[in-house]
Amino acid sequence: MAASNRPAKEELIAQDITRLHGMGYAQELFRTMGGFSNFAISFTIISVLSGCLTLFAAGITTAGFAAGSIGWPLVTIFVLIVALGMAELASAYPTAGGLYYWASMLGGPGWGWFTGWFNLIGQVAVTAGIDYGLAVSLDVLLNAWFPSFPATLGSVAGIDPATQWTTLAIYAVVLVLHAFLNIFGVRIVAILNDVSVWWHIVGVLLIGGGVVIATLASQQFAGANFATHVAAQPLHSAGTLFHADPKYNATGFPIWYAFLLGLLLAQYTYTGYDASAHMTEETVGAARRAPWGVVMSVVVSAFAGYVVLMGLLAAAPDLLKAAGFINPVLFILESRLGFALGTGLFAVAVGAQFFCGMSSITTNSRMIYAFSRDGALPFSDVWHRLDRGRTPRNAIILAAAGAFVLAIPTVFNFAAYVAITSIAVIGLYISYVLPILLRLLTKNFQRGPWHLGAWSKPIGIIAVVWVVCISVLFMLPTLNPVTWVTFNYTPVVVLGTLLILTIWWTVSVRHWFKGPHAQGSAAQLSEIERSVGETVLVDTALVDVDMKGAAGGE
Repeated sequence: MAASNRPAKEELIAQDITRLHGMGYAQELFRTMGGFSNFAISFTIISVLSGCLTLFAAGITTAGFAAGSIGWPLVTIFVLIVALGMAELASAYPTAGGLYYWASMLGGPGWGWFTGWFNLIGQVAVTAGIDYGLAVSLDVLLNAWFPSFPATLGSVAGIDPATQWTTLAIYAVVLVLHAFLNIFGVRIVAILNDVSVWWHIVGVLLIGGGVVIATLASQQFAGANFATHVAAQPLHSAGTLFHADPKYNATGFPIWYAFLLGLLLAQYTYTGYDASAHMTEETVGAARRAPWGVVMSVVVSAFAGYVVLMGLLAAAPDLLKAAGFINPVLFILESRLGFALGTGLFAVAVGAQFFCGMSSITTNSRMIYAFSRDGALPFSDVWHRLDRGRTPRNAIILAAAGAFVLAIPTVFNFAAYVAITSIAVIGLYISYVLPILLRLLTKNFQRGPWHLGAWSKPIGIIAVVWVVCISVLFMLPTLNPVTWVTFNYTPVVVLGTLLILTIWWTVSVRHWFKGPHAQGSAAQLSEIERSVGETVLVDTALVDVDMKGAAGGE
């Protein structure tokens, strides 16, 4: 079909494919995702009803109310700066390789390889953090409905082996469900991603607004199953909410240090918005829509997260009791809304966490697919392979299996869950910021249609400084005294991985890995597309397959 006769959507897809050919790749994945869907997957993976609620206990046992009231907006400012830097690069290089490809184009194969591996480790860790957090939440919810079900969750003070094994079993089932959905229910996943946005927004309003309204109406419950009306505590004052109170500090460290540790609550929640970049080869009009997906997912999450956090904190009748309950969020919900409504709204949060984990597997598999397309992973041919539905089935299985392995230590050390979230933050944010750093250093960069103009450099500098700070912070001890039970094994994983990658690169990889490479000539790329059933084909005579063209002079 001639370009002039194409429908508008097909014309956009043709432009996307032409740009993808210019980076050396064929259109193998389905390109059907619109701008809202691209935003939806990042917003779903950020999931304020997942990160905010699963790490709520870790936050309030550092600086109490201040972990949310002060920590959330503080972290939001710097996360938005990082997102802006990433969005500019997503517009310039709209490919599923995302950060790995950006770093390769701006700094060479070595930078790309290290960036890709840190992104892969972060992706696996964030999937583990999301789905293990979901397993814990399911454990708690089932225990509330069926008290004989194990839910004496492990802690740094003591571990219940029966509960830990039960949680791990639930976690395995969740991962299998998410893998099956991504393999066999591609269209269902696409629909659920869009539904997830509204589920999260309605859930935030119901949870954050519900407890506040109940408090204003002087509602509070106690006793067995929170069925007995008691004298209601009023909403906490601003002076209480915005104060880092040492009485909530269970870390054993000074309050200022505990407050910094509490920033993990917000920083972990704000992970996964690189999904919009990894989904660019499935997005129509990707060079403009993906950057907005990155930025707007953070902006919308900023408001939604603050609503749910401040609602829960303001309405908490007793934050110390909440911290000592089997789940502090469930305690606040049941205390204010009663057993039935409280557990019902907790189930809404569990549903949001299910959507979050499902989307995390999706974007993780696309990163694996793109990284292996250039031969960067062992057995790359296996992970790059698509099934008949043009879905990277093997990459999906690898993503789920890797996440399961990472969470096994939680059976012996429940504090390992916090370490998993730290690994996710550090791994992902290192991969987020390396291309931004290279963007600052290079003079050979061609901006995409979405860019920061003169703000690119100051935004890039602030982003780099912030990521350096949090990478150091979240590798430090989290509990005092430090024992084998309370040990933060984040630096062992992060620094150990860096050492292994450095040795591997020096001894072997640098001799054979050349970074992103073209899959063939323009005609060969079109032939690949025909073989997978692509219906929108571009004129190969108009395509100049030049890998360096994507990083030409500004």
